[in-house]
Amino acid sequence: MSDSLYLSLWYPNLRLAALADKMTAVLGAFAAHGGEARVYAATTWPINWNESPVFQRVYGRGERGAEPAEAVAESLELLHDDYAYEFQIGWSLWELETPANLPPHEQGPVRGDPGLDPRWVREPRLVRVVGYGPLFDEGAYEQDGHIRLEFGSDAAFLDEEGELDAAAARHVEENVRQLVELTAAVEKGSGATARLLWSELGESLAQRLAARLGVGN
Repeated sequence: MSDSLYLSLWYPNLRLAALADKMTAVLGAFAAHGGEARVYAATTWPINWNESPVFQRVYGRGERGAEPAEAVAESLELLHDDYAYEFQIGWSLWELETPANLPPHEQGPVRGDPGLDPRWVREPRLVRVVGYGPLFDEGAYEQDGHIRLEFGSDAAFLDEEGELDAAAARHVEENVRQLVELTAAVEKGSGATARLLWSELGESLAQRLAARLGVGN
């Protein structure tokens, strides 16, 4: 069963004024590790997630996007202890595309024809990168990190729905390597002293990978 995957980063004695540099470093690492160089959207949340944003801007994909430093400066212009700052940036992975989710013109005479083989394609997804003020949502940073990355479904790293043949294993391995390299890059580039890769169900991605690949059997 797929689960949402997160990376939490913590920094010692982080001052709110230093959050902008950390966020810029994290967003800037994506371009070298399968991601886009520009930010798709930025949102500033006051108090907690139930409140309406006080700032929101969709820049667009590709060249229409904003440079990380530009997006961070615009969003963090409203700098408050009880605000959270969310950015969305593109990141491409190998995904298993099945007949049911192909465009209609690619599905043949019958939509979702089971005779069509699933295929692996390089697909972009939006990653949410959130920087927390110390008082936002009653100090949520203590559990979620000063900065949290939300990668979305972990299915691309496990492919638990189907048989893990040689091609699937190769694509899953490439996705995992890209995740590991990005994780190391954002940790080093932003100067994080602690990090945690975790899922909503609290299960370890490393343990699930080992079980999926038959490690230790």
